[in-house]
Amino acid sequence: MRIVKWGAGILAVIVVLGLVGFITLAPGIAERDMNVVKAHDPYPVSPEATAFHDSLVIGDWHSDTLLWKRDPLKRADRGHVDVPRLIQGNVALQVFTAVTKSPAGQNYQENSAEAFDNITLLAVGQLWPMRTWSSLKERAIYQAERLWRAAGDSDGRLRVITTESDLDAVLALRDAGEDVVGGILGLEGGHALEADIANLDRLWNAGYRVIGLQHFFDNALGGSLHGEGNAGLTEFGREVVENAVRRGMIIDLAHSSPQVARDVLDMTDVPLVVSHTGIHSHCPVKRNFEDDLMRDIAATGGVIGIGYWEDVTCDDTPRGVAETIRAAIETVGEDHVSLGSDYDGTVTTAFDTSELAALTQAMLDVGLTEAQIRKVAGENMIRVLRARLN
Repeated sequence: MRIVKWGAGILAVIVVLGLVGFITLAPGIAERDMNVVKAHDPYPVSPEATAFHDSLVIGDWHSDTLLWKRDPLKRADRGHVDVPRLIQGNVALQVFTAVTKSPAGQNYQENSAEAFDNITLLAVGQLWPMRTWSSLKERAIYQAERLWRAAGDSDGRLRVITTESDLDAVLALRDAGEDVVGGILGLEGGHALEADIANLDRLWNAGYRVIGLQHFFDNALGGSLHGEGNAGLTEFGREVVENAVRRGMIIDLAHSSPQVARDVLDMTDVPLVVSHTGIHSHCPVKRNFEDDLMRDIAATGGVIGIGYWEDVTCDDTPRGVAETIRAAIETVGEDHVSLGSDYDGTVTTAFDTSELAALTQAMLDVGLTEAQIRKVAGENMIRVLRARLN
């Protein structure tokens, strides 16, 4: 009997150590495999391009950094974004997007909303609060709490933006030479509302100002670009869009079905955004809306955020991304192109946010003017934010 008890005790210790090891090591290992920066030599950037880059106001519409188990205030040796790297890359404005559900086997073609959810496993494995394990709304609120907490601990280097006056304050500090980043909260998919319009109040109060309607699957608001058909907005989806527009939220059509995008265009008169994407005529994949739809979205006064990964650019080098930006300008006009990296969004890139001067050099090399680059880097984004934030 003593031997049996001894063996059971040893087994229990092994199980506990295994769980501790999983919780401690697995999230980092998973992220290293999912948010990769390709090995590369330093990109050459001329002194002139460096000086020009340092004069830019840069904004990025999409990063999923809050999903991962690392401190956004500390420089990490994995992933793409943290505050030290944002400051090194001269990024003024970063939308931090909350992912709350992701289907197993995720792909660009077709996904079921009933597939096993990968974020549940991530929430448990990263020891998120138990309230997040079964609630998409609570996952969004927890990620917002992470950003607010980081801002509070940042000695002023990170400030959360929820109003136009917050935006003005961040830009004024940067004009005065301060190293500060403005963080804006965005939702990657309206399923975080859990089909209850009252939850929009809670997410608004948590600080969310950008709302993507879908992610990789159809939801209660309507069809996904990667769902099981090109479904449009549901009645609930229309209610959400109406409420979001009335509040001053920014509607993000990335991952929405083309029909959802058309439905939103028909019922709104505000600038719309596709936060992280490419240009179909330049890189003809399903993930990129057809050019005519992109032009209609741009015609609202909105912007198309160009991503940095190969699936949407067909070339993820700095020059490849710059050529996508040039194609976007040719397609929708220089007033309607922005940056939307999709950093930390389980993508592989050729550079992280600290290396953005290489993208500036590449934009100059492909023939963009300094005025065009200023617009793409941040001016177009700021115009849309000013048009929507109260």
